[in-house]
Amino acid sequence: MSTTSSSAPENVTVRAVPIELCQFIKFGGLADSGGAAKQAVAEGLVTVNGTLEKRKSRQLLAGDQVTLAGRTIVVHVG
Repeated sequence: MSTTSSSAPENVTVRAVPIELCQFIKFGGLADSGGAAKQAVAEGLVTVNGTLEKRKSRQLLAGDQVTLAGRTIVVHVG
């Protein structure tokens, strides 16, 4: 039996920061829709930089790490 831990963080390139947490979750593919992203945050399923985050409108900056369901994405400006 193999143990699956969270995968390596993936950079997700955005045009500009700050970016709203729910927008980034949707853009980064962690949720299928903005509504699903908001629900995940409201249910306490999302961490930002390792800390539980329940503010849907949290503003993210370059280098912030967002984790949901074992996947971590990192804000990268390009």
